[in-house]
Amino acid sequence: MTKESTLKPLEDGDVFVGATLLNNPDDDHAGDGRIIQFDSDLNEKGVLWTENTTHLVGGLKFSPDQTLWAFDSQNFTVIQIDPGGNQLPEVDFGQRSFSNVNFSNDGNVYLGEHLVGDESTNKALDALKTALPFVPGTEKYGDGNIYKFTTDGELLATFETETHGGMPGFLGVTASTLSPDNSKIIYISELGNRIFQFDLVNQQQMNDLVTYEPESGDMVIAICYAPNEDLYSINANFKVGFSLCQHDPESGDVTSKIDLPGPGWAALTLSKDGELAYIGNFFSGVVGKFNIASGEMITSAETNVARSLAGIAEY
Repeated sequence: MTKESTLKPLEDGDVFVGATLLNNPDDDHAGDGRIIQFDSDLNEKGVLWTENTTHLVGGLKFSPDQTLWAFDSQNFTVIQIDPGGNQLPEVDFGQRSFSNVNFSNDGNVYLGEHLVGDESTNKALDALKTALPFVPGTEKYGDGNIYKFTTDGELLATFETETHGGMPGFLGVTASTLSPDNSKIIYISELGNRIFQFDLVNQQQMNDLVTYEPESGDMVIAICYAPNEDLYSINANFKVGFSLCQHDPESGDVTSKIDLPGPGWAALTLSKDGELAYIGNFFSGVVGKFNIASGEMITSAETNVARSLAGIAEY
């Protein structure tokens, strides 16, 4: 496969997907970083082979100035791509496993730390087929916090957020979304049973927005606000199936649910008009475009790599 970047200048409605080419036989999360560009009908337009990445590229999100952000949390790399389709020089946000970003109205950014704990909390240590990095100078994966930075990398605040660990025990803030009024961050630990809230005004943990009973089998795997301020999550339940859930943003109650075709759906973004959901399947590498009102998949596309799709965003 030729590693020539063919990303086109970004156009309204383009969909971008992080789908690393997993070609390292010694590490099932490692390979050549890749972001695929599709049009709004999921026809492939181009590919960017990312620089200074070694593992899964994910957490895609557009900033207010239309820069595409993405992350390699195992290589401590924060990726930025300009609207012309060019990867920008890397900003140093420190050596932590950042994997998600939110943009505040004051022009700053909140970065979520993907990993938490150390080998003593790693429930998957013997089965893990990838190396989790330690924070330099320590023997811990991370603190699972949220950090506020300027866009040029100056640390402004550290928020000590509560996390779940997820099924493997080491997952911290793996996805997050900023409330429209910028008063709180809603976030999850992937494959945990809680949707957390952190009060940014008073700088304190809030009660969970959602807590699923452990025996229910319900877990949360993705979360985001739609541009129209609706709140959505992907519910993962390996007994009864995966679903796209719309929540009341104040109570957390599920107000509507779309059953998704099979397991593995783990990446989510809502279209600018709030009518469509673009979702990515980690197991299969399929990208789906769903009509929220009807619950029907309008179209889909292949990334042709399983266990790699780790982020999706609409321009």
